[in-house]
Amino acid sequence: MRIVFFTGAGVSAESGLRTFRDSDGLWEEYRIEEVATPEAFARDPERVLRFYDQRRQQVLQAKPNAAHRAIAELENFARVDVVTQNIDDLHERAGSTRVLHLHGEILKARSTLDPELVVPLEGAGLRLGDLCPLGSQLRPHIVWFGEEVPLLGEAATLVEQADVLAVVGSSLQVWPAAGLVHDAPAWAQVHVVDPKEVGATGSRIRHWRENASTGIPMLVELLKSGRAD
Repeated sequence: MRIVFFTGAGVSAESGLRTFRDSDGLWEEYRIEEVATPEAFARDPERVLRFYDQRRQQVLQAKPNAAHRAIAELENFARVDVVTQNIDDLHERAGSTRVLHLHGEILKARSTLDPELVVPLEGAGLRLGDLCPLGSQLRPHIVWFGEEVPLLGEAATLVEQADVLAVVGSSLQVWPAAGLVHDAPAWAQVHVVDPKEVGATGSRIRHWRENASTGIPMLVELLKSGRAD
């Protein structure tokens, strides 16, 4: 059995990482245009780097929760791939070995000259004057608003091969990633774990009105027993 988890900010929120879209989220304090676009980086790179350094410190202090751990545990019983919109490394720290980060990774930086040149971030963070091996400024390894999502095709291929697709903690409102749910094959089980209304409906979609840390362990137990349908 091939299982794909498509995870969003709701999973990391239960580890204390604030989301962008909730009423107390990050966008209440920052305008997208100021910190999360290529234009913002060109206009005020120091502000953008400070913003992501703050996010990075929060990630380093956070710990995986029960949802992360349950997804990782399921690898002992099935082929599990995680496609995540999250930029933290909590899935990996919980033990998941196949994680595809659609929107980048906060603990990495990449060259402003060659986007394929990605390096791990260590120490205090990222500053102006930190250069890649080619001699150009490093930037956060993040897909900003207005940029293409380079791993979207790879993610779609994983979903197309899934026997089970579980959408967790995502409002399914951020495109183009939200369209992935439509790539699941006709025979696949589709589960959505979120306490709120989500942007996906249909007769084959089972909506678990639970937070990730409670709903995912429940779903994983059913998947392990073969009774998830």
